[in-house]
Amino acid sequence: MPNKTSPNKQVLHVGCGEKSKDSMPNIFQSEEWSEIRLDIDPDVKPDVVASMLEMTDVKTDTMDALWSSHNIEHLYWHDVPTAFSEFFRVIKPGGFVYITCPDILEIAKKIVEKGSLNAPIYQSNAGPITSMDVLYGHYPSMKAGNLFMAHRCGFTTLDLGRGLHKAGFRNIKVEKDEHFNLWARAYKPAAS
Repeated sequence: MPNKTSPNKQVLHVGCGEKSKDSMPNIFQSEEWSEIRLDIDPDVKPDVVASMLEMTDVKTDTMDALWSSHNIEHLYWHDVPTAFSEFFRVIKPGGFVYITCPDILEIAKKIVEKGSLNAPIYQSNAGPITSMDVLYGHYPSMKAGNLFMAHRCGFTTLDLGRGLHKAGFRNIKVEKDEHFNLWARAYKPAAS
């Protein structure tokens, strides 16, 4: 019987939410990765309770990667550089961040096309999603009392790439998908 390999790479899952097998992208699904869960909400039982603005319980240069799915739009715009600096700090030299967030440019096009903030633009597992949900936060979740879901800023391909570059990341690639999301992968330069 072959030996199972133990994880030798750690990914910090920022804004992890409830534990779910499907909450990580395929790149982190192999046995070589172990997930360290970080969230501001203690009710989701993360490994680390912290804000992405102050991840002091995560040591500098310790993570091989950082995964952030639909978190950075919850920050105020003036806090984004602080979060990106924290992301940069905890990643090992040669490691990378993998981020997804709404594509505000595509949402603006949908608002013009539909003539409404409240017209559905696509169907998700949580139900129909409107431009209003993407701009300001998922309405049903916030109505139910989860104000962590409020959005306070937005990103275009250019804004996301520039923000990561200013934080020190290099080899930045930002792509779009069919569900109005941006996907960015950026690397911390390897130590010389």
